[in-house]
Amino acid sequence: MTVPPFPTIPALHAAYAAGQDPRTVVAEAYRRLAAVDDPGIFLALVPEAEAQAAAAALPPFDPAAMPLWGVLFAVKDNIDVAGLPTTAACPDFAYTPTETAPAVGQLLAAGAILIGKTNLDQFATGLVGVRTPYPAPRNAIDPAYVPGGSSSGSAVAVAHGIVTFALGTDTAGSGRVPAALNNIVGLKPSLGAVSSRGMLPACRTLDTLSVFAGTVADADAAFRAMLGFDSADPWSRALPVPPAPAGLPPGLRLGLPDAASLRFGGDGLSEAAFAAAIADLETLAEAAAPVDFAPMFAVAALLYDGPWVAERYAAIRPIMETRPEILHSTTRAVIAAAERCSAADAFGGLYRLVELRRDADAIWERVDLLAVPTYPRPQTCAALVADPIGPNSELGTYTNFVNLLDWCALAVPGRPRTDGFPSGITLLAPRGSDGLLAALGARLHAASAGRIGAGESPVPDADPGPVRARPGEIELAVVGAHLSGLPLNHELAAHGARYLRTVATRPEYRLYALPGGPPHRPGLLRVAGDEGGAIETEVWALPPAAFGAFVAAIPEPLAIGTLRLADGSAPKGFLVESAGVTGAVDITQFGGWRPYVASRSAA
Repeated sequence: MTVPPFPTIPALHAAYAAGQDPRTVVAEAYRRLAAVDDPGIFLALVPEAEAQAAAAALPPFDPAAMPLWGVLFAVKDNIDVAGLPTTAACPDFAYTPTETAPAVGQLLAAGAILIGKTNLDQFATGLVGVRTPYPAPRNAIDPAYVPGGSSSGSAVAVAHGIVTFALGTDTAGSGRVPAALNNIVGLKPSLGAVSSRGMLPACRTLDTLSVFAGTVADADAAFRAMLGFDSADPWSRALPVPPAPAGLPPGLRLGLPDAASLRFGGDGLSEAAFAAAIADLETLAEAAAPVDFAPMFAVAALLYDGPWVAERYAAIRPIMETRPEILHSTTRAVIAAAERCSAADAFGGLYRLVELRRDADAIWERVDLLAVPTYPRPQTCAALVADPIGPNSELGTYTNFVNLLDWCALAVPGRPRTDGFPSGITLLAPRGSDGLLAALGARLHAASAGRIGAGESPVPDADPGPVRARPGEIELAVVGAHLSGLPLNHELAAHGARYLRTVATRPEYRLYALPGGPPHRPGLLRVAGDEGGAIETEVWALPPAAFGAFVAAIPEPLAIGTLRLADGSAPKGFLVESAGVTGAVDITQFGGWRPYVASRSAA
């Protein structure tokens, strides 16, 4: 069953401004979680009644004062939330904190609603997402492939449309690899920009909270809500992090791995997808300059082959020295490698890093940012059974060096591989350049999704733009009980429908509440332009056979016709015969079915 992405922050706020009750959004999230039927996503779930109570307790809608008002999110289970257990995917380690991590507290203060804590590679050690004693989350695109780690549950929750955004953590790519493998956005902030208090560290000197979302704009909004210096966190830094510019700087210089630095493990599909994404990127920046990644790959080798693995040992030293048997076998094997490292090795590693960082940072004299594959090629769950270490190491090829070099990163979906599996591209820049990455990343995401063409001006506000049907699909606009979260939406899901976008009609329709029910149904009637209004619709995509089966079940006086929408598209959609509005109530003034239903609930 295809589950639509959860509404973006702008779409949610438009619905709330029109009168939608956030409690209906909460109910929809829990319904979607049940529909996905993946027991590995969440390790602790806020009871639905409590989430509903949090929604009901929100003050009057004011997105200026509370920029995340009514937005649902989840948190990786190595981040503290008061009253919910923190397990780090190790049940024998679990504790229940009495304080919430400050970054999570800032999200709640901004109006966001937490629904639970998500699964991970144990103690945030891994890039595969299956190193957990609990059921592993399933890749949202194809369960034969790993979901990516360590923030697997958070990425899968967003990819399945259960929440608008989710927090992960990132030491070596845990906020980027799962994003690419599940076809969503992963934002890895500049180190120290977000408080890490209340986060169980993997490598305290390298860790940061990260954000998963369906769009760059949503990820950036969550990041901005958490941004700020925390004097109680010794790793916090008062970094200047300017917001995303409205336009890209002229002459933006792009760097790419040179031919010797491109590594795809022999996978031609991934190599071709990356080349296609670069072609999109080169419509937005100057022609790319080849960059030798030898210094970066040498830095990456320090993370697991050098003394930094001892920092992971230090994070859970009491367990390693007194109760190693409670650990996942692969986690224990990885961290136990630290036992061969000496203090002299640690200093040697630090000296080597300083040397390599000088070489790596020299790149910024020639380019403004780098673009790399997020991962060389996808890895299957079967490959991990045969070799728990090798495929994991390969996934970190272009991620392991970033935090050691103190750079920021943004992973966005690229052009898909020809087999349909997603391909990710990551933008890298010096610390503090998060806003520049957001500006370019949003435009790249739009271009990669085919929503703008080469040479066209992308949207200036970091919104990726309207999503269109794929070749061979039929667009269908719905206006009533088939909307997301409403009683008949399951019929669309049962036919394999795919959510595309929310958009109003042109102002030449009237909306009626038809007699009968439940379920109560609207009727959309086209009238002369000066006698109608703009009515909210959701546009979905169906394969032709599914479209035919769906349409065959539509009862009179409803029918399918062609709707004219404000974005210039003309999908098929629900209309009502003129005779069918006899005895119906004209509800055009509400602008859509949701605000009308909300008004009835409030009455």
